[in-house]
Amino acid sequence: MKGSTMDSNAPAKTGVEQKKRPVRRNFDQESLTFHATGRPGKIEITATKPLTTQHDLSLAYSPGVAAPCLEIARDPNTAYDYTAKGNLVAVISNGTAVLGLGDLGALAGKPVMEGKAVLFKRFADVDGIDLEVDTRDVDEFINCVRYLGPSFGGINLEDIKAPECFIIESRLREIMDIPVFHDDQHGTAIICAAGLINACDLTGRKLSDVKLVLNGAGAAAISCLELAKALGVRAENVIMCDSKGVVYRGRAENMNQWKAAHAAETKARTLAEALDGADVFFGLSVKGAVTPAMVKSMAKNPIIFAMANPDPEITPEEVAEVRDDAIVATGRSDYPNQVNNVLGFPFIFRGALDVRARTINEEMKLAAARALADLARQDVPEEVATAYSGRKLRYGREYIIPVPFDPRLIATVPPAVAKAAMDTGVARKPMTDMPGYRKQLAARLDLTAATLQTVSNEVVRSPRTVVFAEGEEERSLRAAIAYRNAGYGKAVLVARRRKVEETIANLALRPEDLEGITITNARENKSVAQYSDFLYRRLQRQGFLQRDAERMVNQDRNIFAACMLAFGHADTVVTGLTRNYHSALRDVRQVIDTTPNAPIFGLTMIVARGRTLFVADTAIHERPTDAELARIAIESAAAVKRLGHEPKVALLSYSNFGNPRGVIPERVRGAMNLLNEAAAAGEIDFEFDGEMNVDVALDPDRKLYPFCKLSGAANVLVMPGLHAATISTKLVQRFSAASSIGPMLIGLEKPVQIVNMDASVTDLVQMALMAAHSCTPKLI
Repeated sequence: MKGSTMDSNAPAKTGVEQKKRPVRRNFDQESLTFHATGRPGKIEITATKPLTTQHDLSLAYSPGVAAPCLEIARDPNTAYDYTAKGNLVAVISNGTAVLGLGDLGALAGKPVMEGKAVLFKRFADVDGIDLEVDTRDVDEFINCVRYLGPSFGGINLEDIKAPECFIIESRLREIMDIPVFHDDQHGTAIICAAGLINACDLTGRKLSDVKLVLNGAGAAAISCLELAKALGVRAENVIMCDSKGVVYRGRAENMNQWKAAHAAETKARTLAEALDGADVFFGLSVKGAVTPAMVKSMAKNPIIFAMANPDPEITPEEVAEVRDDAIVATGRSDYPNQVNNVLGFPFIFRGALDVRARTINEEMKLAAARALADLARQDVPEEVATAYSGRKLRYGREYIIPVPFDPRLIATVPPAVAKAAMDTGVARKPMTDMPGYRKQLAARLDLTAATLQTVSNEVVRSPRTVVFAEGEEERSLRAAIAYRNAGYGKAVLVARRRKVEETIANLALRPEDLEGITITNARENKSVAQYSDFLYRRLQRQGFLQRDAERMVNQDRNIFAACMLAFGHADTVVTGLTRNYHSALRDVRQVIDTTPNAPIFGLTMIVARGRTLFVADTAIHERPTDAELARIAIESAAAVKRLGHEPKVALLSYSNFGNPRGVIPERVRGAMNLLNEAAAAGEIDFEFDGEMNVDVALDPDRKLYPFCKLSGAANVLVMPGLHAATISTKLVQRFSAASSIGPMLIGLEKPVQIVNMDASVTDLVQMALMAAHSCTPKLI
């Protein structure tokens, strides 16, 4: 949830005041690097139609484009059929209330608007375009936005200060025939309303009976109050407070029409007086506004939504010191019951767009709130509980609001919003098949982002120590800092201390930025003798002398790092920046054994347009035997299942089920025979089939091959050889919008990941995360 100023007409922060903000050097620098790396920013436009031939171009543009133009001129509604309008939302701001930073101006607000567009896409597959309007004049802003209606299916207003935001939204809703929604107001209100419904349910209260106190009079605060009243909270039971105290009838100081609409008939004049005996507190104001004494004076089973960001009006710990019967929600992700706007706006627009709604009305907001409240009462799927390890995600005092990475959100909230739009007559395209619509929505979800979040949260819950073997490299240093900052655990750099200090100076970092990061090397480490003896015992019958083992431990960073791992002095190792993959792997395997009866291989995860594929073997076996192919398939399926996906394994070849014949297809058919035997013996329980070509594997129907045992498209592709695996994955990476993680090294007894020599800092951190997720450290 975004922060809100306590007063609707509080002065904007000046540039001088903004500069006083505490600088989080590491995180801020990491964010700047993130935004600047590669193509600057966070969004791009990708064509949805093929544009490879002259004929394609003639259809996409002149002369072919004339046909849809004429159809739209004849019937404007066909714009939804022939253009992207129906899935396109404009994220519009003038930058007068950017996050909690104040009036930064339109241009400085652009990173936030791009971020909003990314969230629309990630959570609801809505295409967002950011538009920054460089004016503080209300009429100019309205006149700019009102003429954009033909381009978009909806308008999301963002980071516009109060009270101007009320005027802008109200007038645009009157003159435009597409949804106009100020998320800073209504997004917070909807999530807050969902939490209130459940909090009242858990405490046995009726909404019509609760006494509610609101602290804050900004855009979000007033919207929260209005939606609470729409739910059934009675106006005479509500008191609003601002920086001057209670907003009561007859007050003249610091008032406006929006505050006056909620002025109370009360003798209370301070927040403390208003909270005495209150059932519910809504805070959208400032840190520390509520004291433990105020909480102590509230009614039995108080409901406290302290939503100021980044620090709440009162923390859950402070509440717990004086009350053991309170339900507490905040705007922060590190506490239970986070009031997070991302639970609302993507899914509300999704439902509104899909029925071509003219507006987002009160009934649609209430439907979204009730849908969220109902979802929180349902049993939480295993994958959601896993993603939030350490949290008790069961309906109760610490779980009254769903969590953002719940995959059920997209199939729950949009249908409720769409139905409300139809019931209130604002839908231009009513939905006739609601069950089918829910299935269509679920198919839009990008499971990979949820998978990575699951992995991340598991590692944060159980942090691991990673060794970056090439610690003198700038990328390793940056990755170590990012790994630590993310909360994944401790980082160790194998490096000369002097070299790291020089790199720190060159990067304009400070020595304290290395806090929590260990620098070690053979000269300083007290375990070097143990490492040398251990390595000698392993290699003495392979032509190595004691002095060879000592030299290797002292001079080879990969050997040294692997010895740390072997002795349990670290949980995982990441290397590969200074030596090619196979050289680094050869070093590591002199120290770390392979898992008994399992192959060692590379598994690459490819993500493209919301679809995830796993490809093996992308690192080790040049021409795997039929037995090796079968084992690679089994271990790939196990790895994919650990990452939260249901494996559907296709064994690939250039032939399809025996046609044509050849040496390579016969090897794959041999692997299929071994897998069939394992399945018959009950040793494996995943879907598999082959041999088949890749187009057949990725075709969910396979009408030519109705006997295929795969249900739907395959998501694990086992390649017949290393050449096919590496060429295909690198082609996809180079010539599509796909992103990849890997090759992830599978099959060593202890987790080691080897990156490509051109790996970025992000690649290093991702591989360290994957290694940390898979590690099961054992002392030798």
